[in-house]
Amino acid sequence: MIVPTAARLTTWAICLAATAGVIARPFKWPEAVWPVTGALALLLLGLMPFTLTGAAVMKGTDVYLFLIGMMMLSETARQEGLFDWVATHAVGQARGSTARLFALVFGVGVIVTTFLSNDATAVVLTPAVYVAAKKAKADPLPMLFACALVANAASFVLPISNPANLVLYGGKMPPLGEWLASFALPSVVSIVATFVVLRWVESARLTRTCEASVAGPALTRGGGIALCGIFATACLLVTASALDQPLGLPTCLAGFVTTTIVCIGGRQSPGPIVRGVSWSVLPLVAGMFVLVEALGTTGIIAQLAAMLRDDVAVGPVQAASVSAVILALVSNLMNNLPAGLVAAMTIQAAVPPKLVTDALLIGVDLGPNLSITGSLATILWLTAIRREGEDVGFWRFLKVGAIAMPPALLLALAARMAIG
Repeated sequence: MIVPTAARLTTWAICLAATAGVIARPFKWPEAVWPVTGALALLLLGLMPFTLTGAAVMKGTDVYLFLIGMMMLSETARQEGLFDWVATHAVGQARGSTARLFALVFGVGVIVTTFLSNDATAVVLTPAVYVAAKKAKADPLPMLFACALVANAASFVLPISNPANLVLYGGKMPPLGEWLASFALPSVVSIVATFVVLRWVESARLTRTCEASVAGPALTRGGGIALCGIFATACLLVTASALDQPLGLPTCLAGFVTTTIVCIGGRQSPGPIVRGVSWSVLPLVAGMFVLVEALGTTGIIAQLAAMLRDDVAVGPVQAASVSAVILALVSNLMNNLPAGLVAAMTIQAAVPPKLVTDALLIGVDLGPNLSITGSLATILWLTAIRREGEDVGFWRFLKVGAIAMPPALLLALAARMAIG
């Protein structure tokens, strides 16, 4: 029988190996393979009881429903040509300027992230941006990086802007007015800082001209329905957030209803749309929930809570700043979804001042801009660009993230501290 100390060490080793697999992708296997394998290893070794494993998986139900709805909307829109139509208009608005196209993409990314979530920016906006860049004969990488970074930089404008917000607050979000009082200024600072730094980093690629206009398809009936479905989803999410209701079910229903109407109206099978969805994201998330639950059984949450209480006793501002930066960095080592879960469990145990909780949210939302594995949105973004024939390696993303993330994080934290 495994003694408690050995059990803790084995659990930590499995969780570390699974996380490393997501980051490094050995043999180029899908990211989902590693957390799922880790979860199964914990179960088979008796380190996680079956009932606790099932409960951990069920904790992610709202996230699964949210992702299913968004992926259904995105795939329906893609197959109905909505992205091609959007791309044609975006190129026309850029009027031959790659820099203007970049700014347009970033601005639209802010809107999509704010009202549909950072995952929607990764899943819905990224394919449209890639098509727009190719149609304009512009280098797509600066535009794609804009999608990836704005998805995290704008992810705390509203409670619905990032599923990690719900995770960190344990499903009990602050009222909208209180949220805006805490995060409106830090969000603006985060967005502006990210844009300025990324624009500077990619300046050499953005000096070239691009096509001023391109011929494109008219908006089809199915594409129009998909567009209406996306707007309806945004309205549902804002309403659900205002009423303090879960976001997953409305998003999932909106996705399925939109797809059904498109298929019935076009007298077509939903098969191609269903096959086009990246379903592997769901076991990836489920595996992460199990890994975090396993970490909780080792007593690490109690230790973290004690450390946080000690830091708060020394000074809340210092505790907020240091813990937020640490969480931002840790999010890149284990992804911000499990990092947010650990932080949420620590907050529940330590009950720190609101300033500390708010700072931790900024860290878990903005920190993932450092690396390609930092957030679920960035992994979804990577999946989306791979489907288009593009790929960005870990080090390529890190070169951009290491310059863009720190100033945005520090300035956003300073803005939150200034509010008091």
